[in-house]
Amino acid sequence: MKERIDSVDIFRALTMLLMIFVNDLWTLNNIPGWLEHTTAEEDGMGLADVVFPAFLFIVGLSIPFSIRIRIKQGDSKIRILLHIFRRTLALLVMGFFMVNHENFRSDIPQLTRTLWEIFMILAFLLIWNSYRKDRIFGTIPVWYLQAAGILVLVVLALMYKGGTPAEAQWMRPHWWGILGLIGWAYLVCSVLFLLSGNRLWIIIVFWIILHAFNVQEFIPLSGTGKGFRLMVSASNHALVMSGVLATSIYIRSKNGNKFLFPLLLIIPALVSLVYGYGLRPLWGISKIMATPSWTAICTGISFVTFAVIYIITDVMKSVRWAGILMPAGRSTLTCYLIPGLVYPVLWPLQQLLPQFFLEGWAGVLKSILFSLLIVVLTGLFEKIQIRLKI
Repeated sequence: MKERIDSVDIFRALTMLLMIFVNDLWTLNNIPGWLEHTTAEEDGMGLADVVFPAFLFIVGLSIPFSIRIRIKQGDSKIRILLHIFRRTLALLVMGFFMVNHENFRSDIPQLTRTLWEIFMILAFLLIWNSYRKDRIFGTIPVWYLQAAGILVLVVLALMYKGGTPAEAQWMRPHWWGILGLIGWAYLVCSVLFLLSGNRLWIIIVFWIILHAFNVQEFIPLSGTGKGFRLMVSASNHALVMSGVLATSIYIRSKNGNKFLFPLLLIIPALVSLVYGYGLRPLWGISKIMATPSWTAICTGISFVTFAVIYIITDVMKSVRWAGILMPAGRSTLTCYLIPGLVYPVLWPLQQLLPQFFLEGWAGVLKSILFSLLIVVLTGLFEKIQIRLKI
């Protein structure tokens, strides 16, 4: 039986499609509340609150596969660590720039912000594109393009203006951004998996410890009234490690009955759901606060969702239905960035739409079509050899 499984890429593609969809909901009015994020104080969660945890879970699913492939290719642990650090740095840099774009000074013209974002994304593409050859058009060395991308980022950093007119600020981490949070969690969980030697009991111990760290963040320290964070949001790390655990279970069960693996996933799923709802009275369910209850419930949902997708795609061999979505599963980072290039083009056109198409279920349909458009564009980018790979 092959080690790489279709369900991972299809789960990633579906999650990426949903991420684009929920990220577009800000363009709409009067839509069902269960589609959106809940507020920080509200005890509950909507569809939008489940998408990012699912993506973190998928990051974890891929870690054992990628590290095991490198080990089989003869890479030493030092080389693997360097690869992990390089990927982490790329995610942190992209997340750092993207979160600062969100925190431009309020008096900066919108056109300036838009152009800054477009050049930022173009720089990412230049630096981290998966170039197939050492030269472009047979004459231009790839490193020229990568150096140009770095230069663009330096210029953008020098141009940046944050804070307020009265108190100007330069670029700073803020909350690291989506990609930055993924980067930190990927770093910790990749190193922990490498240290575990793929021993399941050690991975389970790490999984429990990271969930415990999430709880510890909400236990006030004496005299401070606040918890202490040992890492950049243990919630993210626990979700990524959940994906690592799922793949580790697969590696041990793949040669058994074809239904064994999805049945085994029900065990951590039930443990997570019972644990999450048990903690709900203490801190509630809140994505914004990253409460332990929210983390655990989303973990359970991810285990169950992956088990269902595995049965459909790897047991029943039904994969053709996902063909149109697969660019989002193969070129996920590219797919995530493309909206930043598309919004400046489509936004003026959207202003011409009747209000009917920007609210209610008609608006939801508009966001679904927008998400599919981004996936199709990702596929077109692949055909012209534009695909980010870190």
